[in-house]
Amino acid sequence: MSVVTRFAPSPTGFLHIGGVRTALFNWLFARHHGGKYLLRIEDTDKERSTQEAVEAILDGLAWMGLDHDEAPVFQSTRAARHREVVEQMLAQGKAYKCFATPEELTQMRETAKAEGRNPGYDGRWRDRDPAEAPAGEPYVVRVNTPTDGSTVIEDVVQGRVEVQNAEIDDFVLLRGDGSPTYMLAVCVDDHDMGVTHVIRGDDHLNNAFRQAQIYAAADWDLPAFGHIPLIHGADGAKLSKRHGAVGVEEYREQGYLVDSVFNALLRLGWSHGDDEIISREQAVEWFDLADVNRGASRLDTDKMLALNAHYLKEQDASTLLTLAGPFIKAEGWTDIDADGLARLALAMPAVADRAKTLADVGSMAKYYLQEPPIGIEEKAQKALSEEGLAVLTDMLGVLGDVVDWTEEGIKSAMMEYAETKELKVGKVFQPLRAALTGAMASPGVTEVAFAFGKEKTLRHLQAVLG
Repeated sequence: MSVVTRFAPSPTGFLHIGGVRTALFNWLFARHHGGKYLLRIEDTDKERSTQEAVEAILDGLAWMGLDHDEAPVFQSTRAARHREVVEQMLAQGKAYKCFATPEELTQMRETAKAEGRNPGYDGRWRDRDPAEAPAGEPYVVRVNTPTDGSTVIEDVVQGRVEVQNAEIDDFVLLRGDGSPTYMLAVCVDDHDMGVTHVIRGDDHLNNAFRQAQIYAAADWDLPAFGHIPLIHGADGAKLSKRHGAVGVEEYREQGYLVDSVFNALLRLGWSHGDDEIISREQAVEWFDLADVNRGASRLDTDKMLALNAHYLKEQDASTLLTLAGPFIKAEGWTDIDADGLARLALAMPAVADRAKTLADVGSMAKYYLQEPPIGIEEKAQKALSEEGLAVLTDMLGVLGDVVDWTEEGIKSAMMEYAETKELKVGKVFQPLRAALTGAMASPGVTEVAFAFGKEKTLRHLQAVLG
């Protein structure tokens, strides 16, 4: 059997990180088995669905590299097909028209609750003679579900799950206006798309028992179900805005690399031994639903930042500079000359060692692009005392004589000066850092000086000394 999976988001808002993890698991399962991964946009909620949300979904999935194998299916275009399936069920006696009024349904539920019974639909139109139907009155169409026995789902993730059929009422397939319900549309679309494995959040597990009734009524083979655990915050509560970013576009805007988001989501509920850093190729090779945990996963933002920092360090200087470009521009550096770009390229390894996100890279770019005289922060100003200025005066000559303008060469000259003057290293390095960057929480002074080159380094010292 060729594996076919699908991701089916509703375009009613941002692309939730939990949805991206579901898409990722579907994509990986299909790729692992050499099958197909499909995309369906469930846009039947006309009031809440927007084109902007559709574009955000497509853009977010593209950024994640989760490419679908066929053109997206838009559920709203398939209403005629959904109704066609129901007409077949009606003709075969597997569904029926229900003329119960809203008032009758309310009274039915209230009575059931008062008597301690299941408040679901009581089947009052199930076996009625169609001739009793009130002419011209609105009706819904309900599926004819079994009243005895049980429905069993052999879930690939959750294991064997069983529900008594008495707990499943004759739920609605077509509303009074003829529109299909979510439960019907999902089943028809999955069948017509050839979906073999429905991999989705475990909040849909209860839906599987109802959907099994639709498959049975339509005489279709039931797909395999795999209900994966939801993502919680570090505190164990369901992931929400209070835990930080929950939309994939937020992670991109905050400067996360796609590889780190991919890796972090992959490890939420799935593991491969003790491996923490897993490439896309390894994930495709290793992924199996049998290794998905049944319990909820916790998204630890600190760990995610650490993971992103790891991937930043893995980038070569040219790639990192390209990725950080939009964040550098966002800091106001929109017109960088060739010398500035060269300094940034030299700085990237040192910057990556300190950064956790591309936004951090963007904010540190100023230390390499600003021209003297530069602003000096209050803490840095303290390093430019009379003693500090005396060090800078000496450094004009010391650094001016450095022939090997490398980090090691610069550091060696500074260390030799400190030893000769019997000064603590900080008494030399701190005034230089203040003069070159204007801050104390900045990249290291030898790293900055190396990227500057000798001429720019000496200009910064002269600007402070006046």
